[in-house]
Amino acid sequence: MVARVRRVVAAAREPREAVRAAVEAVHESSDRYDWTGVYLLEEDETLVLSHYVGEPTPHERIPLGRGICGAAAREKQTLVVPDVGADPRYLSCDLSTRSEIVVPIMKDGVVLGEIDIDSHAPDAFGPADRQELEQIAALLAERFAGREVSH
Repeated sequence: MVARVRRVVAAAREPREAVRAAVEAVHESSDRYDWTGVYLLEEDETLVLSHYVGEPTPHERIPLGRGICGAAAREKQTLVVPDVGADPRYLSCDLSTRSEIVVPIMKDGVVLGEIDIDSHAPDAFGPADRQELEQIAALLAERFAGREVSH
């Protein structure tokens, strides 16, 4: 998955296209990934959905610190939630969602956005998912660090 994302991100003409291509490549890499998206941090306070694959979400804008996405960005760390029903931070989007992983996209300790993936399977994300998604987040950070990425 990482090699494929590296190729599509490198081939993209602009950062927005790189995000789209990365989201689609990640989503296609696993049948456990039922919703895959990238949120970008706007004005250091709101996560704004840039591109996604899956069912529409009512959460296109998430304040920093709200939900699992907001918590991952605020804490600057990957959050793996094996059972979203047991986590009070979870913002329900799809009643079928059972687990979630959120990986911050960071450059020099600054959060630029994040990769968010939901699964209909409980405990769907293991160490390999986390490692690969953190590498992909680093690729995206390198691609659009210092550049404005429109949503």
